[in-house]
Amino acid sequence: MFDHLMKFFGGSEWPPANNKVNQVEVAVAALLVEAARMSDRFDEAERGVIERILCRSYDLSSDAAARLLTAAEGVNAESTQLFPFTRLIAERMVPEQRVDVIEMLWETVYAEGILSPDDDALIRQVAALIYVSDRDRGEAHQRVLRRLGL
Repeated sequence: MFDHLMKFFGGSEWPPANNKVNQVEVAVAALLVEAARMSDRFDEAERGVIERILCRSYDLSSDAAARLLTAAEGVNAESTQLFPFTRLIAERMVPEQRVDVIEMLWETVYAEGILSPDDDALIRQVAALIYVSDRDRGEAHQRVLRRLGL
């Protein structure tokens, strides 16, 4: 599976031979991993937040979310760019779903309880790459802050 994902994100195979993999979900999860790693640590609390987000967003079991997160970590570790992930999201998701991705990112970066300038910069960059307006990004941020009670 990992080889197929790497070929997919490297651009040499489309669609992957293993169609059991939802490429969009892996791309979203890889961006969530990137957001969690912005603080140079990726701990169990952040993993738990991402797994809950994946369960809720994609109606996955805990085991399926954990497998998706593991696949995303592997793909993220091998990638040096955000573009393969954001390109897929921009092409395959409708605008409302792309705003949902931004909400997921906000929720992930707040797993530590604080927002760093690097976190904010990453979300700005991803939003631009997936064609989410500044206004929609800001509104998504406010919804997450309300939901988390911050």
